[in-house]
Amino acid sequence: MRLLCLIALLSSPVLAVDFVRDVRPIFEKHCYECHGAEKQKNDYRLDIKSAALTGGEDHAPNIVPGKSADSPLIHFISGKDPQISMPPKTKLSPAEIETIQHWIDEGALWPEGIDTAKLEDKTDWWSFKPLKPAQDAVTIDSFILEKLTEKGLKPAPEADARTLIRRLYFDLTGLPPSPEEVTRFVQEMQQSHEPHQTYEKLVESLLASPRYGERWARHWLDLVHYGESHGYDKDKPRLNAWPYRDYVIRALNSDKPYARFIEEQIAGDAMYPGTTDGVTALGFISAGPWDLIGHMEVPESKLDGKIARHLDRDDMVQNALGTFCSLTVQCAQCHNHKFDPISQEDYYSLQAVFAALDRNDTSYYADDVTMQRFTALEKQRISLTAAITALEEPLKAKAGESYAALTKRIEGAAEAKSTNPNAKPDFGYHSAISPTQDVTKWVQVDLGQSSEIEKIVLKPCYDDFGGIGGGFGFPVRFKIEVSNDPEFKNDVSLVWRKHDLTFMNDFASPGLRPFETSTGGDDGVKGRYVRVTAVKLAPRKGDYIFALAEMEVCATKDGPNIAAGCGVTSLDSIEAPPRWRKTNLTDGIAPEARSQEEKSQLIAERDALLKSVADEKTQQRLFGLKSQLQSVQDGLAKLPLPQKVYAGIVHTGTGNFKGTSGTPRTIHLLKRGDIKQPAQEVQPHSVTALDSLFHLNFTITGTDESARRVALAKWITDKNNALTWRSIVNRVWQHHFGRGLVETANDFGRMGGQPIHPELLDFLALTFRDDFHGSLKKLHKLILMSATYRRTSFPTRSPNDLKNSSYPHLSRAASIIDSNNLLLSHQNRRKLDAESVRDSILAVSGTLDLTMGGPSFQDFVIDKPQHSPHYEYHLHDPEDPKSHRRSIYRFIIRSQQQPFMTVMDCADPSMRVDKRNESLSPLQALAMMNNGLTVAMARHFAARVAKEAPDLESQTRLAFTLALSREPAADELAPLIDYARREGLENACRVLLNLNEFSFVD
Repeated sequence: MRLLCLIALLSSPVLAVDFVRDVRPIFEKHCYECHGAEKQKNDYRLDIKSAALTGGEDHAPNIVPGKSADSPLIHFISGKDPQISMPPKTKLSPAEIETIQHWIDEGALWPEGIDTAKLEDKTDWWSFKPLKPAQDAVTIDSFILEKLTEKGLKPAPEADARTLIRRLYFDLTGLPPSPEEVTRFVQEMQQSHEPHQTYEKLVESLLASPRYGERWARHWLDLVHYGESHGYDKDKPRLNAWPYRDYVIRALNSDKPYARFIEEQIAGDAMYPGTTDGVTALGFISAGPWDLIGHMEVPESKLDGKIARHLDRDDMVQNALGTFCSLTVQCAQCHNHKFDPISQEDYYSLQAVFAALDRNDTSYYADDVTMQRFTALEKQRISLTAAITALEEPLKAKAGESYAALTKRIEGAAEAKSTNPNAKPDFGYHSAISPTQDVTKWVQVDLGQSSEIEKIVLKPCYDDFGGIGGGFGFPVRFKIEVSNDPEFKNDVSLVWRKHDLTFMNDFASPGLRPFETSTGGDDGVKGRYVRVTAVKLAPRKGDYIFALAEMEVCATKDGPNIAAGCGVTSLDSIEAPPRWRKTNLTDGIAPEARSQEEKSQLIAERDALLKSVADEKTQQRLFGLKSQLQSVQDGLAKLPLPQKVYAGIVHTGTGNFKGTSGTPRTIHLLKRGDIKQPAQEVQPHSVTALDSLFHLNFTITGTDESARRVALAKWITDKNNALTWRSIVNRVWQHHFGRGLVETANDFGRMGGQPIHPELLDFLALTFRDDFHGSLKKLHKLILMSATYRRTSFPTRSPNDLKNSSYPHLSRAASIIDSNNLLLSHQNRRKLDAESVRDSILAVSGTLDLTMGGPSFQDFVIDKPQHSPHYEYHLHDPEDPKSHRRSIYRFIIRSQQQPFMTVMDCADPSMRVDKRNESLSPLQALAMMNNGLTVAMARHFAARVAKEAPDLESQTRLAFTLALSREPAADELAPLIDYARREGLENACRVLLNLNEFSFVD
């Protein structure tokens, strides 16, 4: 969507002239020097609306709204009167004059409140001032009570114990409490001499629960617009995005200090090297949408490629500054920010911080010990390789053309114009594409008759797709079998296997080297059918396949290929002739490649050439470095296979996608944000105005690209950066009360809101930063222990209220004086979010799987995976136990969101969502009644209570208690039992899931 908007901006005419966007920059550039705040020639000002539209003293108006032809200003700037042509030096361009004409003809619309005189100091705003400590020892409640007292309002009483436990459970874990937990807590609160301590104990136990991290990770993932598909046109899946989600859960559960939480997500690889979190946290940088076509199919030299990369960096900048500082820096792409102290140069300097990064899978290990070993070896490998290269470069120059010729021969491109080794376009057999790797695929050859078999050869494919090249589609784990049964159910001889737990390492791609296996022994193997079964597919780009160029079968070791021209069958196949089809497997055509022996010989010849032009000292130095490098490579080879995470990393690129290899791209300021109008080059930096306001330093130490990100991370986490500390405490407050102390959680600038309780906001920020040292759990506890949080969601009431109000549960004073409850005289009644509704349905039905971490479950079926995938949610079976995990582990698609979750106000993963919509609609009621999940879970719910209770009455009572965390009243239970007798227990359970009370916190 953003790509389309930018293209439209570049190619389409503006239909209406906007004063702030179009006119005021012209005035600033040409007019304010003589007719602005400091100087007013001829008593005329153009920086204040009242003066500009009325003219100076004793002068007629220079601007006549709706009539540019009658406006003296147009005569002055157009040069129609040479004696008073303005400005006297640099004239306005025809386009600028036309813009002002259109603006006047459209009515000279000048919005209120944006006069330059009023915006001269853009820093004069509450959020751009340092944190201010409270004068006296205070609490959350003292701040709230002071405001209530000023307005003559009284706080509501504390909610009952049942409401409090339900509220805490949903706020901290996103799940309902069990009836046993509710009963125990209520009894303890009633019997305890210190109910405050009983409540505190519950708060601490829930904060210590692993469910806490799962609940609050969802809020964070909304904020950083985390998704598991790329978005844009080809919305391909991201199968390795989930380690970042697991990182967030792990960080929250371990109560990682907030400063480190920030630093890891921006520069964890540099600031905390050798740690799992230091790598997986970089999924933050890559969390948002990514234009696959603009990066992979369009080179960066083309306009669309430049736009794609500009938007990619813009997303990184927005995510970092918007998430951590609540700043709208993106508004400075085309001009200086109109309201906040952010210059256009600031914006592009922030882009320069991320100028070396792209998005791709990168390796990591799940334990820090192996990760440290891998990091140390990889660092040595890079260092040794660089040292060898530095020594060899002068030698290569000495060796001249002989070295270049050998290198070309080694690369297999000495004579060919193309590096593609396919002699003909008949590439081979290609299975259907799978979104997951552990899927079984098979292809088999029918020899026509049962034959003796001594040797089987599998020849890999070569394809340019995604830069994979040689070994395209060769399976990671597979087996080869021979049988006379075409179904391979009987009389099966196993020839070769690399697929079960006895083989700990996966099969490495052979490149273009054929894989050959013998049936072994003198007896050999006999059969008519030869089958290759892949049980772990080869990665492509975001998906998995099985492909072979050729299968050869020989009766003797050196005999002819008896499979040539034989029939081929398979589980599935992409039939896209001439490149891909089953018959290509036995057509005798395979990629031509040099033998490994020839390649080794050429490499040895080239090494000898370099040695011949080196002196003895250089030879010894090279020998030592290469010996060390071989030792390091041997050490890397001994490590287990790493896992992958999709992250913001330095990437060399594949195909048309050219990465940076660590050298940051040059970033230019773009005139009016136009990619076709680059201006001066900018260097990495932060928001300059904030440096002086908050006494911050943006200091780059080192030459590696990561030094830029380290500088930004330290700038953001500086204790003096008031935006960072205010932003996070406001976000936490918002999720506990349904509204932040600042309504606009993502915008603390002048176009955002102002805090209702500014002193309380600063108190929380300073306490969180200094006393709690960035502990989010301590911040939660501080808020949850307050009387303000524990209040009932109904305001105070009096006899007069009951008599005079149409709504007896509302305080008349509160409803008039503070109708939106901004002063928090009572708790806000909140609706459960989509994930809590879904998880609660699974929980009460007894099917919820609490397995943590790992790849996400998919509640859809993918159609047309090889092109632009269609995610078909209606084809998913809600009875599939893999999908009964918590919603945090759901595979999140950008282009086609899950219908049920969307109706329930789930966040759009393509947008940075600081606060979800909270709506009530007929569609929600229909979804809760008829969605496949609720229908299926109602059956499980009924089966659960039928198993746990002896008769219909007790079963109905138990179902009610499970669903609503309370015992039913007599007038509630009786009709429900009658309904269960008449319509069945399953339908009664379905009714309970559809009650309004089920979907609300309290």
